[in-house]
Amino acid sequence: MLERGFWRRGLRVAGVDEAGRGALAGPLVAAAVVLPPGRYPYCDSKQLTPRRREQLLDHLLDHALAWGVGTCSAAEVDRLGVLRATHCAARRALARLRVAPQALVTDYLFLETELPLLAPARAEAQSPSVAAASILAKVVRDRIMVGLHHRYPGYGFARHKGYGTPEHLACLARLGPCPQHRRRFAPVAQAGLWGPA
Repeated sequence: MLERGFWRRGLRVAGVDEAGRGALAGPLVAAAVVLPPGRYPYCDSKQLTPRRREQLLDHLLDHALAWGVGTCSAAEVDRLGVLRATHCAARRALARLRVAPQALVTDYLFLETELPLLAPARAEAQSPSVAAASILAKVVRDRIMVGLHHRYPGYGFARHKGYGTPEHLACLARLGPCPQHRRRFAPVAQAGLWGPA
């Protein structure tokens, strides 16, 4: 576990991860989770079924010392770019923690911080704190996208969660972008140029 060295020093560790970086629509969501030292059942959210993610979310909300969620809207992703928007959402998530972390572990996200930071690739496979954050970010984002499905029912957001699936691309070509689409992403920009007004 990546946290082990920090925990041995008595430091509170926040794991940070995000969901929605590569989506064509919807917000980018980051989460931060502070767990007490221990062993946990969390793993990369992408390896879990939606039902299992919901079960593990209930578990982590019961066991976490603190958790926070930060978002960047589609418009902010367009304005800032994906990397800066990811940093922005992560900062917002960390700011919402009710206890201050003393060290950070992220999934290859090199945040500007004075805290000790570990940021290896695939951290969610090596860190229960990052895995917990990945689950929280994914569940929150999926719920947001289901809500957007009801506001913009023609795009199928509840099924593909804004990612560039064939169904989503076909909807874009037929309907053009909605206000939740990231206009600077090439498939959306092309749909806006050639699709319906």
